[in-house]
Amino acid sequence: MTQEGISVVIRVKNEEDYIGRCIQSCVDLLPKPVEFIVVDNGSSDDSLRIAKLFKHDTSLPPNESYCDMRILNILDYSPGSALNLGITNSRHPLILVLSSHCELLSFDQQLMNSVYEYAGIFGLQIPYYYGKRIKQNYIWSHYLNHDIENMHSSLEGRYYFHNALSFFTREFLNSHPFDTQLVGKEDRYWAASVIADGYKTLYTPTLAAKHHYTPDGNTWKGIG
Repeated sequence: MTQEGISVVIRVKNEEDYIGRCIQSCVDLLPKPVEFIVVDNGSSDDSLRIAKLFKHDTSLPPNESYCDMRILNILDYSPGSALNLGITNSRHPLILVLSSHCELLSFDQQLMNSVYEYAGIFGLQIPYYYGKRIKQNYIWSHYLNHDIENMHSSLEGRYYFHNALSFFTREFLNSHPFDTQLVGKEDRYWAASVIADGYKTLYTPTLAAKHHYTPDGNTWKGIG
């Protein structure tokens, strides 16, 4: 099995309720070495203070409870710009993109090999509404219990990809970045573009996370 490091890119804006759980879940489940790149869009709550609780202090002896972490600030925000910034500043050859209000539940280490076969891989997201697990309706109905290549959504009438929980090689994303002009659905447009170029995407439930409700999250529009 390939033993390569993973850079976890986390976009953040006022996620103090969940960012600690997000980071800790990766510390617990991802194979080492791991670095965290937190891309902050002007948080005004305790999100960054909580993230810094995990940051390794190089003046102290190594401790497995602490992480290699960098915090970047983005002023001209778009979803694609934030992701591209994190990826550009990553050090490891593999990239896990994780929403700051998601908790990683499973990561099959075989993905570290299979990611080289695909443009990108995205995983199972289980919706939690104020802590209550809810039915997987609307977009959540895409998340089935078996692998699907080049998933096409009958609900949206296009290829489906969701980067709240997604895995890539840095090399591929450097050559196929996300569109910086889009204010949403940059992941769907990215998938359509790479598939049109002859590449494949993969959905797999072997990569899984809890996805917690946030009132301002685009994923949750019309819910709650």
